[in-house]
Amino acid sequence: MLRYVTRRFLSALLSLFIIITTMFCLLRLMPIEGYLGANWEKMSEEVIAAKLAAKGLDKPVIVQLFNFYKDLLHGDLGRSWIYRENVEITKIIQPKIKVSAKMGVMAMALSLLVGIPLGAAMARSKGKWPDKLGTGFIILIQAVPSAVYFLFIQMYATKGTGIPMLYDSAVPLSWVLPIISLALPSIASYGMWMRRYMVDQMNQDYVKLARAKGVSNHRITMSHVFRNAFVPMVQTIPGSLLFTIMGSLYVESIYSVPGMGGLLINVIQRQDNTMVQALILIFASVGVVGLFLGDVLMVMVDPRISLTRGEDKR
Repeated sequence: MLRYVTRRFLSALLSLFIIITTMFCLLRLMPIEGYLGANWEKMSEEVIAAKLAAKGLDKPVIVQLFNFYKDLLHGDLGRSWIYRENVEITKIIQPKIKVSAKMGVMAMALSLLVGIPLGAAMARSKGKWPDKLGTGFIILIQAVPSAVYFLFIQMYATKGTGIPMLYDSAVPLSWVLPIISLALPSIASYGMWMRRYMVDQMNQDYVKLARAKGVSNHRITMSHVFRNAFVPMVQTIPGSLLFTIMGSLYVESIYSVPGMGGLLINVIQRQDNTMVQALILIFASVGVVGLFLGDVLMVMVDPRISLTRGEDKR
């Protein structure tokens, strides 16, 4: 187990290194305006050269990359030069991470509490009206662009309910619509996969044998089918949780939520290269960590997975 975790951890680190290095080099091809701050067009060439030199941007890319990783190891993500001029990026993102984390955890909890039972109910009533109704909901959520039903929710769910249309940290009720909007795609996804895995398990020989022995359908479903169907879904939960915590780019934008997703769109539009670099690093780290935790959790809950090459060959 320890060898497997170590191997997966090193693989995750290598993937993260490749992503970050590629991102760093690509951003160095972007216009230099994103490093100069406001009113750069009024600066003389001497002033521009001095500013770039002060930030180390006049050095070869390999030297810049080395300095970037050196600062990163000390927890220094750099400074913003356009979004909030000469302010440390860590100070900018700290309050936004808290907002995205609170909203993401609540959205993830809602998606699990609704999506998993939805898929289980659909599987148990395969071919009947609950299954057809659930299938229609899943198709609607996955086929229709999210922008459409997000705007529909924002426009019509506020009428007569007293729920604010936009987010306000001082009004707890204003969290409702962003959380629901953030959870809807995950609810549909969990429902679809849970139904599929449970239907597959219901067709297995051990289920037919249990029925032949007179075991009740409820016991078969809860003690065997549901548990075995839930195992492959475990792998996706850590990644989904972390991505949800980081916030949805579109949800945070339409509800004016001051989180990480809206911040990324803002700094890209304003061409704050240092901020873009830091946020892509954070989002990439979240993705890689989610995949790593999913792999480890999958091994912990599924004893059928071999951890050695010799066992894999057998």
